[in-house]
Amino acid sequence: MTTMVTPNAANLDASGRRVVVDPVTRIEGHLRLEVNVDDDNVIRNAVSTGTMWRGIELILQGRDPRDAWAFVQRICGVCTGTHALTSVRAVEDALGIEVPENANTIRNMMQLALYVHDHLVHFYHLHALDWVDVVSALSADPKATSELAQSLSDWPLSSPGYFRDLQSRLKKFVDSGQLGPFKNGYWGHPAYKLPPEANLMAVAHYIEALDFQKEIVKIHAIFGGKNPHPNWLVGGVPAPINLNGTGAGTGGITMDRLNIVSDIVERCIQFTEQVYLPDLKAIASFYKDWGAIGGGLASLNVLSYGDMPARANDYSADSLELPRGAIVGGDLSKIHEVDLRDPSEIQEFVSHSWYSYEDEGKGLHPWDGVTEVNYDPGPGFKGTREKIENFDESAKYSFLKAPRWKGHAMEVGPLARYIIGYAQGNPEFKEPVDKLLTDLDVPLEAIFSTLGRTAARGLECQWAAHKLKAYHQKLLATIKAGDTSTANTQKWKPETWDADVKGVGFTEAPRGALGHWIHIQNGKIANYQAVVPTTWNGSPRDPQGNIGAYEASLLDTKMHDPHLPLEILRTIHSFDPCLACSTHVMSPDGQETKVTVR
Repeated sequence: MTTMVTPNAANLDASGRRVVVDPVTRIEGHLRLEVNVDDDNVIRNAVSTGTMWRGIELILQGRDPRDAWAFVQRICGVCTGTHALTSVRAVEDALGIEVPENANTIRNMMQLALYVHDHLVHFYHLHALDWVDVVSALSADPKATSELAQSLSDWPLSSPGYFRDLQSRLKKFVDSGQLGPFKNGYWGHPAYKLPPEANLMAVAHYIEALDFQKEIVKIHAIFGGKNPHPNWLVGGVPAPINLNGTGAGTGGITMDRLNIVSDIVERCIQFTEQVYLPDLKAIASFYKDWGAIGGGLASLNVLSYGDMPARANDYSADSLELPRGAIVGGDLSKIHEVDLRDPSEIQEFVSHSWYSYEDEGKGLHPWDGVTEVNYDPGPGFKGTREKIENFDESAKYSFLKAPRWKGHAMEVGPLARYIIGYAQGNPEFKEPVDKLLTDLDVPLEAIFSTLGRTAARGLECQWAAHKLKAYHQKLLATIKAGDTSTANTQKWKPETWDADVKGVGFTEAPRGALGHWIHIQNGKIANYQAVVPTTWNGSPRDPQGNIGAYEASLLDTKMHDPHLPLEILRTIHSFDPCLACSTHVMSPDGQETKVTVR
């Protein structure tokens, strides 16, 4: 792997033309990016701004910790459930509560179902349109499209008539002038490379994935009562196992519902392996040059907390199905251990964030975290406080804090997990990466890129679908052996708790490392801090000038036309940014919002 210089503000050139993309994301419209391009349209400086403030930490103060999951789950409706899981783990850690094996299995299944759902939705509905020219599909030959699709997999929806009918419906849609979900795109941009037939096939699969994703979330509805925002429980899961029950009015987890889960899991595997991965490889084969674009911190600093404990109440690295560790400076030969309790490891800085610390030259561990809003765009911004034209990155410029691991800016997410798993030599991660690199005929270095980031998410979707099946089989076996327990309520009452306790809960959300830190005093929440994946990846600079993963990934990218910033969207969308998680709560008219806790 090529040695790179760690991206730092001192290495950047803020001269040249300033290009603003606001908003960036297709669902969450709170991310703003500003870049400076030189005379050759190459990005030499990047500024990532979270433009909304999350007030969840303040909202939780003084509340019952058993209710925290319900509040934090509303941080985001995209990665539904993962914040709640992290929260109940934090409370259980603080109070010393152990959960039954079935509860651990069901939690893993809900998290894995989220992975499959989230990765499919991301690829087809949030990211694919950066590579697929929808309008070009109108000129495709349906017969040739059918031959292409059938050459890639055995997916049954691939006849010439199927594609001809879809093309006709697409033409009516485009001719209406109301493109709906396809509106925000640069159709006809010269950076699109797919032939019309590949575009038509991808549009068909976009629609199929849109239909199938609603089936996947039924797993959450079965185990958690609903989706989005399924129910969770400190001490286990809220749904009892009721094998004697039948019918729609029966409560709990019944045999017929377990059979529904089994069917959905098999369909997840089929869709991933016969549609998602073939599409991923087919599209990537036309964009191999993106194996050298958008790397940023991916080739240097990556972090994963690990997740999916194989054994209940065992969060050691040996028990976690997803790898834990940190890689620094691109040294794949050394994987550092990660301790979420160590105040010297994870710290958040606010020197360039719209918050105040007593000493803004120092970072705070989340247990000591402070969330005090201080919106001040600094002396060098252009425009007005209500309508910024350009931010001043030498001052405060984001509602995201700057988390660092031992002082290093880190990339988190599927690519980070796969890099760490690959470096560990874990065959579950190494072998699929090696096969994909061979199939695409690209070197290992191509994984540290926008292409690699997108590919890792697809590989992880397949991994998650098979793990989902394995845990479903484990649940059935445990129930058959006579164990139907799903909750431990021994420490449910506050009088059984110690007066002053702290806890930390973690997961690997689909977008990356997610941690919640809680401090409970006299039965109430004294402090609560969540450090989420998009805060890691989208962070502003820290006091040492180190830039975050979004900013680093855009450097040295050549743009065809800065007025049509498709290249920026391709790289930033590869992270699957979710600004709702990292920033929240603002009034409709753009006014600063104060949260009063009573």
